[in-house]
Amino acid sequence: MPHPIRLIGRTIAGLEKLLRRAVPKHEFAAGAALSCVVLLLFTAMPAVILFFCYRFNIWIGMAAESVMCCYLIAAKCLRDESMKVFRALDAGDTEQARQAVSMIVGRDTRMLSAEGITKAAVETVAENTSDGVTAPMFYIMLGGAAAGFFYKSANTMDSMLGYKNDRYLYFGRFSARLDDALNFIPSRMTALLMILSAFLLGMDGKNAFSIWKRDRFNHASPNSAQTESVCAGALGVMLAGDAYYFGKLCKKKTIGDNLRPVVPGDIPAANRLMYCTAALMLIVALLVRIVIYGVLL
Repeated sequence: MPHPIRLIGRTIAGLEKLLRRAVPKHEFAAGAALSCVVLLLFTAMPAVILFFCYRFNIWIGMAAESVMCCYLIAAKCLRDESMKVFRALDAGDTEQARQAVSMIVGRDTRMLSAEGITKAAVETVAENTSDGVTAPMFYIMLGGAAAGFFYKSANTMDSMLGYKNDRYLYFGRFSARLDDALNFIPSRMTALLMILSAFLLGMDGKNAFSIWKRDRFNHASPNSAQTESVCAGALGVMLAGDAYYFGKLCKKKTIGDNLRPVVPGDIPAANRLMYCTAALMLIVALLVRIVIYGVLL
């Protein structure tokens, strides 16, 4: 079936072209208007669909909402795409690994070494454990699939428009700030669950907590380093650092200690950390829903 996130992406791209032509001198206002339209449209659509599904039959409503929630959680996609990088590196095919990692990161990948490719993949899994997996679960917990689509719409706009370059510095500012606000609580909650996951998986949970306390703000985003720092500490590696975006060098702080080189095996390790964290978030979400229903009843 066509993925609804692709529909959101196409809508964002179409509205951007329309608004840039209509109000070329008011980029911030145009970007804010785009955000409001996309959020309203893609929150209302699933809400209306689910309203009629539940009104017709509760089992049809549950089935429809289950499918929607499945589309919102990107754990399998994140694992599959990152493992393509791992398999290429494991086979010694650096060029194929570079091509695979270019599909899941925003930085320039043409000049990355094998270690740089590995770091990029690990960082992506670590950061998107929150953005792509547990944050959608957090909003589904609060308001079902409609709330999940609200979050996913904002997150998709940030991934497409939230760049600090000449094209998007003003046009994408509203969506970037909105995404920061929506991820503030989920990213920190995910970091704590990821620390617990490190202990459960036999990784260095103590170091994960230590690096998180020290490096959790070593990123331009207030949220991204929350989970990256935990992952770096759990694996005992150094992540982040300078990277090229759109041909320009971006100076970035490092995260973690350089206790050993990053190796391809760190990619499946990061995925195990991601899945364990997602399982813990599911348990938390179920407990919260039980408490909510108990209070309402």
